[in-house]
Amino acid sequence: MINKPRGTEDILPKDSALWRKIENTIHEVCENFGYGEIRTPTFEATELFERGVGDTTDVVQKEMYTFLDKGERSMTLRPEGTASVVRAFLENSLYANPQPTKLYYIIPCYRYEKPQAGRLREFHQFGVEVFGAARATVDVEVISLAVNLLERLGVSGVELNINSIGCPDCRPSYNEKLRAHFEARKDKLCETCLGRLEKNPMRIIDCKSPVCGEIAQGAPKVSDHLCESCETHFSSVKSGLDNLSITYNIDPNIVRGLDYYTKTVFELTSNALGAQSALCGGGRYDGLVTTLGGSETPAIGFAMGLERLVRILGQQQEAETNGCDLFITTIGDVALQAAEKLAYTLRQSGKSVQIDLLGRSVKAQMKYADKIGAKYSVVLGDDELGEDKRVKHIVNLKNMQTGETKEDVLIAELVNTSDWGTFFNE
Repeated sequence: MINKPRGTEDILPKDSALWRKIENTIHEVCENFGYGEIRTPTFEATELFERGVGDTTDVVQKEMYTFLDKGERSMTLRPEGTASVVRAFLENSLYANPQPTKLYYIIPCYRYEKPQAGRLREFHQFGVEVFGAARATVDVEVISLAVNLLERLGVSGVELNINSIGCPDCRPSYNEKLRAHFEARKDKLCETCLGRLEKNPMRIIDCKSPVCGEIAQGAPKVSDHLCESCETHFSSVKSGLDNLSITYNIDPNIVRGLDYYTKTVFELTSNALGAQSALCGGGRYDGLVTTLGGSETPAIGFAMGLERLVRILGQQQEAETNGCDLFITTIGDVALQAAEKLAYTLRQSGKSVQIDLLGRSVKAQMKYADKIGAKYSVVLGDDELGEDKRVKHIVNLKNMQTGETKEDVLIAELVNTSDWGTFFNE
């Protein structure tokens, strides 16, 4: 037997209802906030991610699925969504539209990393990107969208952590102080962080090694070295969140080490996830559009892992499923043909209807109707068919939860009534 690739998952019917609930809520929330959906290719030119994600990151150095196509061009399955959206923003001249440009996406992404709970090689992201707005108001709106989504979904134990990482004016002097701190302790740094020391010392703060993490605890805090502009912007973000009564913590250890990240960075976590507590990470990246060939454009966004949302919500609540509205039990082949017509008519009116497809006995059909959670049932046999072998204009409707039966229900009423509970005064 051929098994699924390591680090991938099958989303089965028992789980897909929860996925749909999450996706539908995303669409609703984003539309409420005035964001439009964008869909980009699953694979892009490798250079896009080398420049857009950063060639010093683990994603680019170790985790990308890269291949040569038949034209000997280097292509990569997207490891994240932002770079592709920036490319689409530029290639499709979205900057020529009235600004800001407010976009969202739900996409599969691919990274070759060690699979564990909440972390896969093929995973799904919900992301938001906003271009063309520099004011802190946009930062607050993007953060509030993420918070509102998690509230709407009923995710428990959520915390918002924010920080500011400065800008090209104040970060160089901070990086020098940071480099001096780590240089004095370089003999204890991991091999990866030794490589970061010269190129990007801020990324050492984000290292998952316990030793490097301990060294980073004593490092200078970027929040203590902000220029006046960055201080003002961060104060405005905090004031905006206070105005919306959104609770937050200031966490100086949240960083985005790439040069194009500026000012606001944030994370949303949940204590329901254990060690893998991060649900969402985002920040302002005012330099990325320029890095990918565009003119100077302020931008901000975030990405949220859907597998982790599914995991939390699956623990907190049972997925709501549409189930089966009506099961039609049949006796004989003629009744089956009549049931097919009745089922088709009811399905056209928006009902979820099932009939027996395996030739089961009546008893077995009723057991099956119970197993699939059918809400109501009818039986079609000789007594329910007219001389022309069509369904009579009336049937007996049974409530499968209570066992109550409503006799002589008109087929026309069955088709035209949206809530069959009304037949039982429910």
